[in-house]
Amino acid sequence: MRRSGILMHISSLPSRYGIGKLGASAYQFADFLKKSGVSVWQILPLSPTSYGDSPYQSFSAYAGNPYFIDFEQLEEQGLLEHTDYADANWGSPNKVDYERLYQMCFPILKKAFQAFDRTNPDYVAFCEKHRAWLPDYALFMALKFAHNGKAWTEWEPELAMRNAESLQKARSKYVEDVQFFQVIQYWFYSQWDKLKTYCNENGISLIGDMPIYVAMDSADTWANPEIFWFDENNQPVRVAGCPPDYFSATGQLWGNPLYDWDYLKETDYEWWFNRIAAASKLFDILRIDHFRAFDTYYAIPYPAENAIGGDWYDGPGIEFFNMMKEKLGDLPIVAEDLGDLFDSVKELLKETGYPGMKVLEFAFDSGEANDYLPHNYTENCVVYSGTHDNDTLMGWAAKAKPEDVAFARQYCKMPEWETFNWGIIRTAYESVANTAIIQMQDILGLGTEARMNVPSTLGGNWVWRIDGSVLTDELADQLKEMVINSSRLEEN
Repeated sequence: MRRSGILMHISSLPSRYGIGKLGASAYQFADFLKKSGVSVWQILPLSPTSYGDSPYQSFSAYAGNPYFIDFEQLEEQGLLEHTDYADANWGSPNKVDYERLYQMCFPILKKAFQAFDRTNPDYVAFCEKHRAWLPDYALFMALKFAHNGKAWTEWEPELAMRNAESLQKARSKYVEDVQFFQVIQYWFYSQWDKLKTYCNENGISLIGDMPIYVAMDSADTWANPEIFWFDENNQPVRVAGCPPDYFSATGQLWGNPLYDWDYLKETDYEWWFNRIAAASKLFDILRIDHFRAFDTYYAIPYPAENAIGGDWYDGPGIEFFNMMKEKLGDLPIVAEDLGDLFDSVKELLKETGYPGMKVLEFAFDSGEANDYLPHNYTENCVVYSGTHDNDTLMGWAAKAKPEDVAFARQYCKMPEWETFNWGIIRTAYESVANTAIIQMQDILGLGTEARMNVPSTLGGNWVWRIDGSVLTDELADQLKEMVINSSRLEEN
């Protein structure tokens, strides 16, 4: 089955309220996808963002981002007045201001919470359905707010180490705050389920992104320290990152806690399978970020200033995926397999049968043998123009070596009249890859100013937003013609 998709996160949708929402503009974007003949919408993790504003560093692997909750739907339910949110200064419509959101969003949600009936049967059922993670997450967030945002490792020892009596006292003391964070999740999940249903009914599948690691300061580590490679004081023994390479002499120090795979194996990987099962209900297809760590992962002694002193360790391997398929069935999964990989990682991907990723921005700098050139693809892969970690196509073309750009034009058989971005998009569509996904920024032909993220940097990332006026019928027609010509039109 050949299909096409667009990569654009919820945060990048147009709205008048500082960030993309699960409201009218999300439905309008789904309508645009349908008009375009595009049948896949890929997004980044839906989780709450923490320090650095990255959706890959979240306070929870399960929770949804409160910023995405649509105020207009809350108003329709009688929980807000229009003036509660519409008259506020939400900043630039072109960029996300996360500090402004943090200051402004929660007071509005708190006002809606005060009008919400917590005996609502749907809400009660939601809390019961998500009891495996929701109470711990809500208490974690209540305590975080009570500690002025400090990491849980800086809380009083009895709370950081989860003394049972201290936790019970905290639940009683902060009962209203705990309820508040639970209700927020009820709203998020309700709005997300409604949007997903709309997309599916219109022939659009949703690809969601699941980071392999969780943040150190998260409800996941606080509530489940036993599954991580921690010492007796719940401090990391080693943390995640990438070793030194051609691009960085000191490697990348991500700092995420690593898993205790021996313990997880003893529990039949219950925590992991529960997480994957939950994510597979949120999305139609799941992209697992940093898939290679299931085979081998790089572990850096904690604390460290850089990634130089790390070592490679074996992950759970094919046993993990065989057990997962027995427990959860054969889920539709895309494996992020980018970068320099050991042969064992490639063998693991082959054994799972999951499609890997091809990125065209990586294709034109090392000759005909480059694995990212389309003539080296198999059908079982997903080809991208670029990902959230890449520059835009036009940004890449402006900075790349002239000979690499010239090779790209020659390889893609671009006539002089064809703009660079559309030549690359056409090449992706015409490849044998079963799925071709293009960043929205590349469809619009935007430059580096529209880049979503520069890895290993803080500040200025994750802020790009689209102007809704560019989603025209003419653009939809241009896309649909290419979808049809490359036999990627799925009949609904």
